[in-house]
This record gives sequence, C-alpha cells and structure tokens, in this order.
Amino acid sequence: MTTVKTRNEIRFILNSEDVALGDVAPSETLLDFLRLKRTLRGTKEGCAEGDCGACTVLVGRLSGGKLVYESVNACIRFMGSLDGCHVVTVEHLRGENGNLHPVQQAMVDFHGSQCGFCTPGFVMSLYGLWMKSPEPSDAEIEKALQGNLCRCTGYEAIMRAARAISDYGKVARDPLLAERRAVTARLEALKDGSRVEIGAGKSRLVVPADVDDLAAVLEAEPTATVVAGSTDVGLWVTKHMREIAPAVFIASIDGLHGMSEDKGVITIGAGVTYTEAFATLAKRIPALGPLFDRLGGEQVRNMGTIGGNIANGSPIGDTPPPLIALGATLTLRKGTVRRTISLQDFFIAYGKQDRAPGEFVEAVHVPVPAKGENFAVYKVTKRRDEDITATLGAFWLTLAKDGTVAEVRIAYGGMAATPKRASAVEAALVGKPWTEATVEAAMAKYAEDFTPLTDMRATAEYRALAARNLLLRFYMETTGTKAPLQVSRYEAA
Repeated sequence: MTTVKTRNEIRFILNSEDVALGDVAPSETLLDFLRLKRTLRGTKEGCAEGDCGACTVLVGRLSGGKLVYESVNACIRFMGSLDGCHVVTVEHLRGENGNLHPVQQAMVDFHGSQCGFCTPGFVMSLYGLWMKSPEPSDAEIEKALQGNLCRCTGYEAIMRAARAISDYGKVARDPLLAERRAVTARLEALKDGSRVEIGAGKSRLVVPADVDDLAAVLEAEPTATVVAGSTDVGLWVTKHMREIAPAVFIASIDGLHGMSEDKGVITIGAGVTYTEAFATLAKRIPALGPLFDRLGGEQVRNMGTIGGNIANGSPIGDTPPPLIALGATLTLRKGTVRRTISLQDFFIAYGKQDRAPGEFVEAVHVPVPAKGENFAVYKVTKRRDEDITATLGAFWLTLAKDGTVAEVRIAYGGMAATPKRASAVEAALVGKPWTEATVEAAMAKYAEDFTPLTDMRATAEYRALAARNLLLRFYMETTGTKAPLQVSRYEAA
C-alpha cells in the first residue's frame, strides 16, 4: 500500500487570510472559532442546531475543478471539515469604492433589518443566492431563505430587498468573482494529498487523504466517529454534549462525491450532499425533487449527505424510505473488501445497522423507475419547510396488464424504530385489482406492520391515520384523479 504523507494542521482561507491550525479540537465549531478566537462577531449564535440561520457564512470549495460557494451553518460546522476551503464571513463583504455591498445596500434601503440579530445571516444567504442567480424568482428567494429565521417577522421587506440586489451592482464586478481565479489557485495549493492528524485520545482529529486512506484509518480506529455533513453530529455536540473523538472528517474526500448512472441505476457517493444530488435526482426521479426541497434549509442541504442520512440509522431520516421503496442497495467497505446489500436490510433495530466495526457506507445505488412504474413520496410535518418528519411514506408500484398489482414496495419513516416496509399492507395488495376497495381493505393491515409512538411531533393515532391516508392518496394520484391533491401558492396564483 502506498504510504500516505501526514501533516498536523488544517489549512484554509478565512476571508483573505491563509490560516493554519495545529491545535483544533474535534468538536470545535466554526462559529466558536470565528467569535471567540477571531472576534468576527457578525456571525451570530441563535439556535446552535442549524435551524435559524443567524450563523450563516459561505464556504467555498473545489468541486470538479471549479470553486463553488455555499451557505452553511457555522454553529454545527466543525473546524475539522474546513481543510482546503475558503470561509467567507459577513465582515468580508464590500462594494466598490468602499461602499456597502449590493446585498447590504438593498437590505438598508428596503428596511430588511429590524432588531438586526438575524440580518448578517440573511445577508450571507442572499449573497450566496445572488452569485448563482442574479435575477432570482420569488420561489428561488424563498428556497434560499428557508433556513433563515427572522424573529421580527420582516420577511416581506427582505423579499423586496432580495428582488432588488442587482439594481445596486452586478455579479460580474463582485469581489469574490474577481478573486475567484486567485482563490482557486490558493485552494489547489492547499490540496497536497496529505492525511491530517491532530491530537490524541479525546482530542484526536483525522482528515483522510482519500477513500483508500479512509478505509485504512477506520480499520485502525473502528470506533471513530465518521463526520460527513455534521447536520446530525453537530447536534450531538451542541445539544447533547457528547464526545465524538476520535473524529474522522470525510467531507473533503473527492472520491466520495461522485455520481453516475449505468443501466438505469444511479450510483451516489456517500459524501454527495443533497444540493449536489438535487439536479440529477429531481430530473431522473421527479418525486424526489419536492422532498429534497423540504430537507432542512439551504444551509443544511449544502452540508448534509445522503450517505450520512443512511448511515446514522435514524428512524425519521427522510431519504431511506423512498430509497427502500425504489429498491436501492448499498456498497459497504472495510479495508479493501466491499460488499453490497439491500438498503432495507441495512437497518436492523433502533441504533443498530448491518455494519461491522471499521466498515463504512461507500455508495448507494438507486434504480430509476422505468416506464409504467409508479413512484411517490409524501412527507408529513407540523410546518411545511425545514421541519423534522412526523411520518413519511414512499410507494413504488407496478400493475399487470389486467390491472392487478404485480409488485409493490411501501416504506415508512417515523412509524417504527427503523425505516421499515409495510409488508402486511403489500401482501394485501399484490394480486388484487388496483381499486379503491382493495386499497381500503389493505389500509386495515397497517396495524400489523406498525405501532407508532407519541412524541412532540405527532400522536400515535395521528401517525397511524396519516400513514393509512397516504396510501389512499397514492391510489388517487395513480388513477388519474382530476382534483389536485396539492397546489403550491405559485400555481394557485
């Protein structure tokens, strides 16, 4: 095996400054570093769990040779994930000739700030959007701001400001764009192919050099916490005060960010974020597009990974049920040995998955529904956007020529200790005519498949009723009902 070089510091760019840190705790967040060690206090702490957006900064990273800037939550972004990145805070924004940046000036002129606490986060989210879409639609603006909470209810003023940003300046003259070539060269110089190792014991932090090095690290330290997007692990630290060391940070491993399609199966690397996967999955499997739009806010989608959502085994993870319904499989790797298993078999019990010590999720393989196959996924939450699932149902169906159910896969989250198929319901449907009477008879079988719990998100009774009704909704949508079951306010207008 090739010997991997090591270094004992993480290296990144903070605004315009090159930073090298050799004393970094595995649980140190970017927010604490900015506020406590660099006195960059425009980045605020509001919730410390990635919900409110007051801590929003931009992180630039090289993706396919291009420099991409994304809004992220500094409160749950660990320092160990920043090796080879460019961190941009609100203090770095500037316009021409020392003026305010166009985003800032628009917020001032349209009274987009009241108490001001959330304002830097809104400015950074709008900055990230403006660089990608200088003339955004209202839907694009709202999507970009899903992860930003205004405590003074100033959203309409912020919307007006967002629409007007390009009236104050052009993206082509923005400093980050003008500096992009130079910053790209600086980031490329930081990617030296080394493994980063800092500290020992409860202070140990590792950033593997590549996927092979990750396999070697986990073989040597099978109990290490693998940190991808940290949208869950971040809360382990900020809310539950858990130790995560030794921590292995994998967000920067290029080999885990690939996506490809072969013979109707999309292969997604375990490090692919929701944002990276969105364009392909929304096009090839359209039902996944609306679901992904509701996974956290934009900052969470920029950080969170599909592989991480699967690997942590949460019973309310949003991607496992639809991927199970689609018949997805996983590639698991330990050292140089790989094995492929059905995704549904990966989940054994609450907190327990079919993964040996030192083994990790390397990729997920998702079949694209063929012509004649029906697929849908429905997420039920208290509020529509940026909320954790109460129950989520996913349905895949094929009919025989005579109109009977040939095959069906139904999977739920939020209904059991793991993401789980509704086997009794499926058995009640197979071979029967796809009619309302058949569906209503099958709905009685949900009690054999699930015994949901009552918690802050929903009662057991509500979950059971909603789960049954989602099957009825699926039936109505697949049989061509003329009544719209869901209409966005943009469509209604």
